[in-house]
Amino acid sequence: MTPRISISLPIDSRRVAHDFYLNALGLRLVGEPDEDGMPEPLQFALGAETRLVLIPAGGFEWVIGANRLAPDGRSECLLTLEVASEDEVHRVFRNCVEAGATAINEPRQKDWGYVAMIADPDGHMWMIAANLG
Repeated sequence: MTPRISISLPIDSRRVAHDFYLNALGLRLVGEPDEDGMPEPLQFALGAETRLVLIPAGGFEWVIGANRLAPDGRSECLLTLEVASEDEVHRVFRNCVEAGATAINEPRQKDWGYVAMIADPDGHMWMIAANLG
């Protein structure tokens, strides 16, 4: 059996997270819609065996234990979306910012590739990258 991997992140609003990941990053929802029209749990396919699960902060803290969430303004992981070209980095970066992300670094060439950085509406850091070395 191939292991399935889930990456879970705490969120403030299911609707905001749903709209951001669906519209800005174009990820595919997984699961049957609940009463609010979104799957419960709110999850997106990242690959055949990998899911991004977005959990309201109270429920997330219930799972991992009280006082274990990173404080505001601190990131404990960096997620990377690798795209096909520099133009695609610009397009995805622009879509993310228009959908409510905070621009951290505008698209530019770095030693390891052409990259941009955003924080999603809940402050989770994403690198959008092309031509990774």
